[in-house]
Amino acid sequence: MKVILLQDVKSLGKKGEIVNVSDGYARNFVLPKKVGVEATDRNRNELKLQKANEDRIAAQKLQEAKDLAAKLESLKISVTIRTGENGKTFGSISSKEIADAAKKQHDLDLDKKKIVVTEPIKTLGMHEVPIRLHPDVTGRLYVLVSAE
Repeated sequence: MKVILLQDVKSLGKKGEIVNVSDGYARNFVLPKKVGVEATDRNRNELKLQKANEDRIAAQKLQEAKDLAAKLESLKISVTIRTGENGKTFGSISSKEIADAAKKQHDLDLDKKKIVVTEPIKTLGMHEVPIRLHPDVTGRLYVLVSAE
């Protein structure tokens, strides 16, 4: 019996695949546990439409990420840090502080987990911070660190 999987099944395949299973396995496991449906013409057509819709949504999200990356390139965010004598800084600038500053200064909601700070920002001046907006798109944000 041909079955369309609704979830990933370890021994069968991934969600959306059409697999061939024995009738007993389909009747006793796949169909009752709702991990798959019988591959009728109607269900195949629904799967095709669902995949087309998912592809369209994925393309839309990719375009939105590219647009946001282009917008971020032109923005600069200023953050202050406490300094002592001779310009020595206390502490560092974290991704949370960068996200908060972006929210206050430019009304941008950036997820702090997507801000990639490879090494702590402990010096004054302009720093380029990459931001993962999408698996295929990485934007750059410029952060100006000044003394408090």
